[in-house]
Amino acid sequence: MKKTINILSFLIITSIFLSCGIYKFNGGSTGDAKTIQVDFFPNQAALIEPQLSQRFTQDMQDLFLRQTNLNLTATGGDLRFEGEITGYRVNPMSATSQQTAAQNRLTITVNVRFYNRLKEEDDFEKQFSFYSDFDANAQLTGGVLDAALEEILERIIQDIFNASLGNW
Repeated sequence: MKKTINILSFLIITSIFLSCGIYKFNGGSTGDAKTIQVDFFPNQAALIEPQLSQRFTQDMQDLFLRQTNLNLTATGGDLRFEGEITGYRVNPMSATSQQTAAQNRLTITVNVRFYNRLKEEDDFEKQFSFYSDFDANAQLTGGVLDAALEEILERIIQDIFNASLGNW
């Protein structure tokens, strides 16, 4: 009886450890892909923020390298991202009793084309957008701009990651 209990316990514990190995909570499903290519995302918005294209492209590369085991390549990637920044706008969000803006919203929109050379049915073209609100009395420069870009780009890039590799 004791031998049967030990065997059953061993089987249960082994199956728990093996089944937990399937799930990754910080990474994506890359399938058989070994390389990733993230092309430069030019800023084609009506308003141009000079650092935005470079920062977006670099942040996107960094996130995919951190959360997957893929190698970055300049050409011929198994997974390829290309696109452009299509929107960069600031709009007033709420008014004061003096009919002036109390808060402004920076919104950035990015058009992304994703190609999976190994599984073409996963290819897509989508727009991703997010925003950050800031005080209307603040200038959208320096620390205010950096904080807004960090919040927006982090969210957009995570959404792109989830749409392409997240398989949630």
